Order: sequence, then structure tokens, then C-alpha cells
Amino acid sequence: MNALILAGILIVLNFFAYQIFYALDLTQNKDFSISKTTKDTLKNLDDIVNIKAYFSASLPSQYINLPQEVSDILSGYQTYSGGKVKYEFIDPKDNQDLQSELQIKGIPQLQFNVLAKDKYEVVNGYLGLAIQYGDKTEVIPVVQDTSNLEYLLTSKIKKLTTKDAPVIAFLSSNGSLSTETDIKEAYKSVSALYDVRQIDLSTDKEIPAEVKTLIIAGPKQAFKKEELQAIDKFVMRGGSLLLLLDGVTVGNSLQASVNKTGLDPLLAAYGLRLNQNLVLDSSAGIASFNQGFMTFNINYPFWPKVIKEDFDQNSTAVAKLESVVLPWASSIDVLQDKLPEGVTVIHLAKSTKEAWTQSEPFNLNPQQEMPKNKASQYDLAVSVAGKLKSTFGSDTTDNSRVILVGDSDFLRDSLASGNDNLIFFQNLVDSLSLDEGLINIRAKGIASRPLNELSDSSKASIRYLNVFGLTVLSLVFGLWRYYSRRRSRLADEF
Repeated sequence: MNALILAGILIVLNFFAYQIFYALDLTQNKDFSISKTTKDTLKNLDDIVNIKAYFSASLPSQYINLPQEVSDILSGYQTYSGGKVKYEFIDPKDNQDLQSELQIKGIPQLQFNVLAKDKYEVVNGYLGLAIQYGDKTEVIPVVQDTSNLEYLLTSKIKKLTTKDAPVIAFLSSNGSLSTETDIKEAYKSVSALYDVRQIDLSTDKEIPAEVKTLIIAGPKQAFKKEELQAIDKFVMRGGSLLLLLDGVTVGNSLQASVNKTGLDPLLAAYGLRLNQNLVLDSSAGIASFNQGFMTFNINYPFWPKVIKEDFDQNSTAVAKLESVVLPWASSIDVLQDKLPEGVTVIHLAKSTKEAWTQSEPFNLNPQQEMPKNKASQYDLAVSVAGKLKSTFGSDTTDNSRVILVGDSDFLRDSLASGNDNLIFFQNLVDSLSLDEGLINIRAKGIASRPLNELSDSSKASIRYLNVFGLTVLSLVFGLWRYYSRRRSRLADEF
């Protein structure tokens, strides 16, 4: 009888435990918790969101736990949405029509190497998600891990459920970085959330009214007066401007020259100046160079590495970043006398205090003994917001925003995935174009957690402790045991 009562109690407890969704997350960034931004988004859903997880049943060993991890996250979405998010797992293995449909949607069939019968075999499979709201569908083509899955899901749901997605535009003229060849990853990352367009100021006389944020990345050709006027008019009407500019261009064979974009008058009116120099820092990223048939990697001072303590800790856009590498960056000056009263200045990213600069003529040889000028700290990314001045006397608004980064190379496809470079860019775009809630979600999956820098003496102490510490400890313990036993025998004899 008692056993039946106990079984009944366990069944009731299990039922209520299943109904109540709760998780204890002890990680620093709450990596396994649903964020407040996501919860608010889910609470405000007007209709059903259907999520279909196209996962193959037979997956390589490294993905064995992935379906359960994805299921746990989707279960949280379902719970916090009050049942408005529905999900199911589907294996497209034997359904040719479904496989064709997935190909059209943009969910690819993947090939995996699987060890079977003592040999490797190639098998096909799927690891994609389709999110449907009404008659609109967004996809996550491949889910290899869950580190940024919440950000991807929430941004897709926001894009589907928002009637008018914010419009951002990349400048395609004036020798700017190409979204098709230079910065494809960056373009792809913001396309997941925004309506992304291209602006060519050589043909477009003004920036369309619906554009909320204009991104000018790495221009190499000087702007004409009418092009500057179009940009200034856009800022004065309340548009947000993200400038990724190079004070110095670096070409083949590490040949460097001053980059004359003609943007100086515009920047000066906004209280900023991009110097035509290069910042070198003792905190540096690793660069690869070829010498004959050999390739060598070194910490290259011309690639300043911004570390956590040098990001503005009060700015949501950068506070949770760990490191960003800015290759061949130029320093930025804030012209306080040019800034109207009430304009907010945020020093987003700085070099360390052990940085110095090099001006023309430039010598970028990685094997030289780097000549150091007086060490100082330099601004590498600055934000100004408020009632900015117009270069051309246009009417001003109280909510103009401009962010200037003294480098564009960090956004190139070959460098964007390293450190937190791509996250840095996405955060800047979000801070200018949208609410900052998504930044907090994305920051949970930071790419780099560097170890604290140690002095040479500390490194040597740790090295010798590792080599000799255990031996010394063993000898001390052995001697202690020897004398303890000897003293015990002597006591017994007397």
C-alpha cells in the first residue's frame, strides 16, 4: 500500500515538474538561459510561429548531442511564448520531394564522414531550421552548435514578425569594400535581420528616406562635394552613420600610403578627426607572412589588439567583447571645440597605454626592430550623438548619430571571423539601427577569452614550478615520512 502511495506521489511530482520549465544556469554570460529580449519578443507574438528542425537521424559522433541541445532551446521558446511557438523534428532522409523543397528554401544537404565497419563512409544529412510565420519563412541553413542559436532564432523571429524591417545601406561607390568579394560575411550577418540595400553616390543624388543606417566601409576614392552634401543631409535628418575608414592604405608588398577620402571636413563638423598615421601596440594580433617558401606567424604591432579593459564598459555595443584586432588602424582625435553642447561622446575602443604611432614614411616590415615613439593610448573607435553641426549649414536634428572606426580591414572575410571582429561590427550596426537587446544575446557567444598577460618573471616562475615543483614536493614528502618513521621507532625503543 505504501509503495502505491509513493508511486502516486512520484507520478504527480513528475507531472508538475514537466509542466514547469526552469533551468539553473551558472555560466558567466548565462549561455544556457533564454534572455529577457527573447522572452519579451515571444510574449508579444500575435500569431503562431512554426519551427521545423530538419535533422537527420544518422549523424556523426560530434553531432550526437546536438538534436537534444536544439530541442532544449526550442522547448524554452515554446514555453515562454505561451505555446505560440511550435516545433517539430523531421528527418528528410527518404523524402525526395522534401529534399527538393529544402534545396529551394536554402537548407543544403550536407556530406559527413562516418566510421562504419572499420572504414570511413560518406553519408548525406541535414542540420537546418525553417522558421515560418504566416506566409513568410526564414531559414538557418546549418546548425553546427548552439552557441549563437538563440541570437539567430530571435533575430529571424523579429524579422518575420516586424512589419517593416529597418533598412540599412552599404555604400558601393568611392572604392568602398565590396559586399560581394571583400565583406561577404558581414553583409550576410546583417541581412539576417535588416532590409539591406546598396547606395551608389555617383548615381544616387540623395540617400532614400527609408534608410536608417548608412555604412561606409573602406573608401579609397575621394568624395565629391555633392556626395558629401548627400551624406551630411542624411545625418542631419537623423540618420545613423557608421564609418569604417582607413587613414592609411596598405597594398601589396606592404606598401603603405596616406588615404585621401575628402571626408575630413565632414568629420571635423561632427567633432572628429581621423589621423593619417598607423597605431602600433604591444597588444597585437597574430599576422602571417611569407618569406620565400616559408610562412611565419608573429605578433604584429601594426595590428593593434583591443582587449576587454580598453572597451567602454558602459556601452552595450562593446562592453562584453573580449578582443578585437584592427589591422593597420589609424588613431582618432575628438575635437572638443567643434562639438556643440550636449553632444554625447563615447570612446568605444582604445589601444593599450603601451601604444605608439608611425607617420609617413611608413615601414611595415614585420622583421624589423620596431622603433617606439613615446607610449600613449589612442582612440580607435568613437561614437558621437546628439545635435551635430552641419558642414553645409543644413537643418539639424537632436538625434543624429555617427560612429567612426579608424580601420576597415578588420571586416574583411579573411579577418572578420577571428576574435570578436564580426560581433563588433554587428553590435555597432544594432546600436545604430535597432534596440540593443540583441547585442546582449549575441555577446553570450563571444569568440575569444584570452588569458591575462603575465610578466616575464611570472612566466618563468610558473615554468620552473611545472618542471621542478612536483619533484621537490615528492622529495620533501619523502624526507618528512622518513624522519616521522625514524622518530616513531626511536620512541618505541625507549
